[in-house]
Amino acid sequence: MSDKGRAFINIENVVASATLKQQIDLNAIVRVFPGVEYRPEQFPGLVYRLKKPKTATLIFSSGKMVCTGAKSERQARKAVLKVVDELKRDGIVILSKPEITIQNIVASAGLGGYIDLEKATYGLKKTMYEPEQFPGLIYRMDEPKVVILLFASGKLVCTGAKREIQVGIAVNKLQQILEAKSLITYEGTEKPRLPPLPEKELEKERLKVDQAKAKQLKEKNDKDDKDEE
Repeated sequence: MSDKGRAFINIENVVASATLKQQIDLNAIVRVFPGVEYRPEQFPGLVYRLKKPKTATLIFSSGKMVCTGAKSERQARKAVLKVVDELKRDGIVILSKPEITIQNIVASAGLGGYIDLEKATYGLKKTMYEPEQFPGLIYRMDEPKVVILLFASGKLVCTGAKREIQVGIAVNKLQQILEAKSLITYEGTEKPRLPPLPEKELEKERLKVDQAKAKQLKEKNDKDDKDEE
């Protein structure tokens, strides 16, 4: 199905980091798993690839790991746990469960309309647009904290999200802003609409945002009180 005139969001890559809180003998992994890639003279990390889920995990002697290529948060976590399980099963000593953190989610999206990038440069805050160097406009959104590349075709690339729901919130918010400021036009009479966001996930995200804001406010007040002493 063509993306033209269609609103969509696709998760393209989820990057997760993990730590095992112990030293890892990378040469021992190479001996047990000859299919891994390890060239310490070029790069200090070992590359461990999985076919399912299709991911690549960098493993460092410090016990740090970085997993790339997953298409969801769940898949990224599953990949890290699977790598650790395979290592343990074949005799690599691992003492604890990995602590996994989602570092970045990259998504592609389309709004199904045409964006006036020249006007968007002034209509949106925190933008950068140099068409002679790059055809897309760079827009830095504060909440959620993401960077979105906008193209005249209505296609987008969103990076910097830590949770999948943040991607959905950011793209929906951007579409609303573009429409409110008449920066996007649609060919048909019916405006393409993005898939609805799951209410349960939205509520959880709102709670996390409120908690983060409350924490920041408390830290600011504590600092102000300390300065006054």
